[in-house]
Amino acid sequence: MRKVIVAVFLAFYGLEGYSSPIDSLENALKSAVGEQKVKTLNELFRAYINSDPVKAIGYTREALSLATEINDQKGMAASYNNLGVSYKNQGALDKSLEYYLISLQIYERLANTEGIGTTKNNIGTLYSLKKDYGQAMKYFEESYQQFTQLNDKQKIIGLLNNLGNLHADLQLYEQALKYYSQAWQMSEQIKQVFSDPLSNIGNLYFRQGNYQRAIENYTKAMKLARKENNQVSVLSISANLGEVYARSGQNTKAQLYFDSALSLCKALQAYVYEPQILKNMAGNYAKQGKTKEAYETMVAYDKAKERVYGEESSRKIAQMEMALDLQEKEKQVEDLKQKRVMDQLELRNSHLVITIFVLGGIVVLALFNLFMTRRKSR
Repeated sequence: MRKVIVAVFLAFYGLEGYSSPIDSLENALKSAVGEQKVKTLNELFRAYINSDPVKAIGYTREALSLATEINDQKGMAASYNNLGVSYKNQGALDKSLEYYLISLQIYERLANTEGIGTTKNNIGTLYSLKKDYGQAMKYFEESYQQFTQLNDKQKIIGLLNNLGNLHADLQLYEQALKYYSQAWQMSEQIKQVFSDPLSNIGNLYFRQGNYQRAIENYTKAMKLARKENNQVSVLSISANLGEVYARSGQNTKAQLYFDSALSLCKALQAYVYEPQILKNMAGNYAKQGKTKEAYETMVAYDKAKERVYGEESSRKIAQMEMALDLQEKEKQVEDLKQKRVMDQLELRNSHLVITIFVLGGIVVLALFNLFMTRRKSR
């Protein structure tokens, strides 16, 4: 079962259709210059990431190149964040975190509340994938504070969905359902419903063994995902349907969904989904007595798992976190040094004022004595 993870920098488009916004953006790109061109390129990334990730990453790389050339700091931060989303989908979690951290540092320098909240949410999803739930919760909570401050309901919806995923992983199903339901209700309120909360509610029913309710929610979510043209969600839901049908003994139907999911996984380069799909496929082959296929698929699963979740990836992520902590500590030390310098300057100023006051008093006293001496001599 694969939960749907929302990287909230991706725009939640309405359901009125996708071709028109994309056409408008591509037309706007022809005449856009400078920072407006960077913004348009990054918006095209968000428009294409779930349907054509190769084209999407091309747009955001062009955006980063131009933003760097013209020193558009906000555009650079958005581009790095988008690259993080792309690498996360490909399963390159260490590279993804590297880009997220660069993005976060720029946004923090700019004091950009929306950017900080968005990037922290994305970092939270990364730690959730790595099953480092403590770090994930830390970033989600910090992100929630930013989005609440902005009253950005679209991004709060995505964050609620991610918090549901986290609690579901911790087997806190009642709390997870609460988050998913809040996300769904809020999306209905703003008339921008999307498939992820329904799919994740389906996941909860699956974990509880209620396969019929799981299939009902997956089917509704699939219709929405297709209407949104969200191919990443279609991939995730296909994998989930394959698993639920395999569990309920409908092996042939399950295999159709697994094949479809694996095909989409490769077409979209969304390799983060590959290990789970292959593992479930191997189990499905074994149930059908297809020993050779089961063995070969498990070998492929081991390779995919090592690539996405292996020790090397974990080590690199740990190194990047240490580097970030070190930079933060260096900043704190530098702040303390500057404060100490200011304190010393203030102390010197205080000494100078006292000295001037004392000297002034002495001068006044001397003048007074001189005056009195001359008066007496008269």
